[in-house]
Amino acid sequence: MCFRGKMLSMLALLLMVLTGNVNGVALFEATERNCTLSPPYLPSTTVNSSLQLRELREHMLVSNISAYIIPGTDAHMSEYIGPRDARMAFMTGFTGSAGTAVVTPGKAALWTDSRYWVQAERQMDCNWELQKDVSISSIAEWLISDVPNGGQIGFDPFLFSLKTQEDYAMSLESSNRSLKSMPGNLVDQVWKDRPPISPDSLIRLPDRVIQRSWQMKVEQIRNQMKENPYQPTALLLSALDETAWLFNMRGNDIPYNPFFYSYTLLTMDEIWLFLHTERVTEELRVYLNASCSGPLCVQLKSYDAILDHLKEYVRRPGVKVWIGTEYTNYALYEVIKSQDKLLSSSYSLVLTTKAVKDDTEQRILRDAHVRDAVAVMQLLMWLEKAVPTGKESELSASAYVNHCRSKQKDSRGPSFETISASGPNAALAHYSPTVESNRKLTVDEMYLVDSGGQYLDGTTDITRTVHWGSPTAMQKEAYTRVLMGNIEISRTIFPSGTRGANMEMLGRRALWEVGLNYGHGTGHGVGNYFGVHEWPVGFQSYNIPFREGMFTSIEPGYYKDNDFGIRIEDVAVVVPYHTNYGHNYLTFDTVSLVPYDRKLIDITLLSPVQLQWLNKYYETIRRLMGPELDRQGLHEEKSWMLRHTKPLVQSGSFSYVHSSSPTLVTLAVAVLYNVAL
Repeated sequence: MCFRGKMLSMLALLLMVLTGNVNGVALFEATERNCTLSPPYLPSTTVNSSLQLRELREHMLVSNISAYIIPGTDAHMSEYIGPRDARMAFMTGFTGSAGTAVVTPGKAALWTDSRYWVQAERQMDCNWELQKDVSISSIAEWLISDVPNGGQIGFDPFLFSLKTQEDYAMSLESSNRSLKSMPGNLVDQVWKDRPPISPDSLIRLPDRVIQRSWQMKVEQIRNQMKENPYQPTALLLSALDETAWLFNMRGNDIPYNPFFYSYTLLTMDEIWLFLHTERVTEELRVYLNASCSGPLCVQLKSYDAILDHLKEYVRRPGVKVWIGTEYTNYALYEVIKSQDKLLSSSYSLVLTTKAVKDDTEQRILRDAHVRDAVAVMQLLMWLEKAVPTGKESELSASAYVNHCRSKQKDSRGPSFETISASGPNAALAHYSPTVESNRKLTVDEMYLVDSGGQYLDGTTDITRTVHWGSPTAMQKEAYTRVLMGNIEISRTIFPSGTRGANMEMLGRRALWEVGLNYGHGTGHGVGNYFGVHEWPVGFQSYNIPFREGMFTSIEPGYYKDNDFGIRIEDVAVVVPYHTNYGHNYLTFDTVSLVPYDRKLIDITLLSPVQLQWLNKYYETIRRLMGPELDRQGLHEEKSWMLRHTKPLVQSGSFSYVHSSSPTLVTLAVAVLYNVAL
């Protein structure tokens, strides 16, 4: 063989080695499937879906449908779902929190967004196609191409929202393919070991964290129903946090979220609560006045009785049921609509009322963030010392912060799966480490940790990005511009009733100025021992206007593919701001209390007002966290906190001096040598 031929052969062999395949045999475990090989390459993380697909198709044949749609949600349109509702994951192997699966006699496809494309390729076998346009119109186009003319497409109406059903119907309207609402879920019929309902009893919140009893809340909601000019006779609550809020109760049916499967139908003189009654203790029955039938007596009904009971109620003359269309499933909507007894709004009256925290809720949610900040400071202090040893990883850091939170008063576990991401993993905005993807933490890479806790008095969510070595100039600038976006929203003064969407660009402006951006939302509501995402508060176009007493996250970011990711997230409460010419103005008060990474802040980019805001925030951390760290006997953590909250000073400027500032000599040295303290 000539030299050139030998070189080509060696290059070919090297290519096969680098791709992990020689003659179709994997030399090492690749992370993603390769369905172009024969036989296909499947990593150990994939799930064999052949059996469940075969059985589902048998049921489809009996039901005379040409396709079946499997959404990744539950009957309450929940963002996070319980194990027994993970039908999409059971069928596909894909465990991401967003997606839709569709099965026909000859094909199977999954639609999910860019956050989960890599995960889907690692978890699905070659029975499944991955589709990357998540719109319903895209799914409809695929269905039209695969379903024969006149074919029926089956769906479970309990898993479709009103809008979802309308969007599918509109997209299929002129195609001679139709939707078929089916009474029983076909996946449930083939899911032999579907997880059962948790046997744990439900709980009521302790009086020390409650300002309004459930009776007071019921009367408050009824009074608002009376004020509605369309005169609803009943309010249907479908979102799980609605019923939990109304009755000051919690459960554990959804991981990380203290909810329980339930519906409520509230009228002016009756209350029906639909839940798994076997989980209601005698103490709770007394608490709910379940043995009487008056206007403040809760009539307990089986969870599965909601549909029949609603049918019976809407047959009554003169009734009108008020629903929130965002969280009411199509099965219940269909019943009310068919009797022409419907009154609707995007969000139910309870969701919009719950969004404004009362005085007690505001106080205890602030308290929860103080204790939570202790845990995050413990993590960051530990990582500063431990990472240089080379022994820690994304998983160990995640476990450590969860452990620190578990030691805090009233801890009830994490509020979501911790995002602990280093280097290129942090460029995936919603990445969480697994055994397969886990990376060692090093001083040469940026590290992003987005974590939160559930406490009896509140829910927390905070993100910090740090670097233990020498960040690049680009990393420092990107970080500082993300911080500038956080500050600009946090210090904004606005009239009551301003929508978050109208100020959202403030979080992006500093990034836009240099051609950078981020692809996720800028914030979401946060509750009192509820879901970490508490809608409808936030900065998206569909969120409700801000009012005093609402809590929201503020979380701009930047992500450079395959390199690093930055996010700075704080929770803030909307508070009054008194202006010179009027009092009906609001601003944000940050309740997250963990300092930012000084090493990553380029203070030359900050404006004087941004620097002033930052130093005032650090003053607040010192004032609130110093006594708490003393109370817990955490003296090393207090020293760490004081070191990281020293005032920042711009070169050539005494822009912000206060009682806890360094001496003038120290300031002079800082100015002379152009350094931050």
